[in-house]
Amino acid sequence: MRTYEGFLKAALITIELTAIAVVIGTAFGIVFALMKISRSKILQTIANLYITLIRGTPLIVQIMFLYYGITSIIVLSNFWAGAIALGVHNGAYIAEIFRGAIQGIDRGQREASLALGMNRSQTMRRIIFPQALRRAIPPLGNQFIITLKDSSLVYVIGVSELFGLANRESASSFQPFETFLVVGFYYLVLVLIFSALLKWYENKLDVDKA
Repeated sequence: MRTYEGFLKAALITIELTAIAVVIGTAFGIVFALMKISRSKILQTIANLYITLIRGTPLIVQIMFLYYGITSIIVLSNFWAGAIALGVHNGAYIAEIFRGAIQGIDRGQREASLALGMNRSQTMRRIIFPQALRRAIPPLGNQFIITLKDSSLVYVIGVSELFGLANRESASSFQPFETFLVVGFYYLVLVLIFSALLKWYENKLDVDKA
């Protein structure tokens, strides 16, 4: 079996994939959440179509579709194609998280800010979104952990992250039980570390009082 150094490098790739996917997914999520709650029927339709398509199809199909679709137009490495696919996928779920958090803010705050002379954009930016962000942190954290585990699926396009490495090692060493036991331990450690960081951040912001 390959040394622990190989798994450590694969773990770093997994973390990088997850981080990039989280950034892309969060950006997509905010944009499509705002589109979904906008007054424009066209923007609402586009957002609903995106969310429905992404949530209604398997992630592994999306990875394959986006990988071959993107690389046929723009030359991208399998790493970046996988990260983009993960980001686009998670954007649909993050959009619903933000939408729910935004719409959960008391309408009286919107009316009060408008009465004070703020327009809708200023109200969203200064009053609504900061509160919604705090409320969204717990479900966002859960979604980010799901992203970390879902990153294992990019092995289908040849990315050498944890699961991809384990898959090759089990085939070459004929020790699938030991290999996947080790990789499972790595995933567990990463999830526990991320969960601890998330809990610390929630306590720092005291999100329950948001």
